[in-house]
Amino acid sequence: MTDTILRKTIYLRATPEQVWAYLTDPEKLAIWFHKPPAPLTEGSYEMFGAQSGDKLMWGEVLVADPFKRLEYTFTIAPMGEATSTVKWALTEVAGGTELSLRHEGLPQGAEAFGLTLALDKGWDDHLARMRNDAHKD
Repeated sequence: MTDTILRKTIYLRATPEQVWAYLTDPEKLAIWFHKPPAPLTEGSYEMFGAQSGDKLMWGEVLVADPFKRLEYTFTIAPMGEATSTVKWALTEVAGGTELSLRHEGLPQGAEAFGLTLALDKGWDDHLARMRNDAHKD
């Protein structure tokens, strides 16, 4: 059995600097994902529901290379004590930015597959909201 890794790539009509803000700025994160109390930089973080205010995820930012790469550990309550890693890569392309996500270290096995399905759908929904907001102009 191979490790489960979720991979997503989208293209945005936005500069890498603008996309970076969607990944790190609390106000931009609240539009498409969850809201941290402070910008994401290296070190620990927590994110809260933009509507509910409930703590939804937490971890540590491992790499914050502005406009290029962001990596953080990712824990949510349904994962128990398990920690996974989210890696974002930003690549400038003609007309915008290619944004790639790699979510690895997910719980394995048939009993964890429901969580994998939920995360897979969740990332699709979150990225669609980012795309919709980034393309408003």
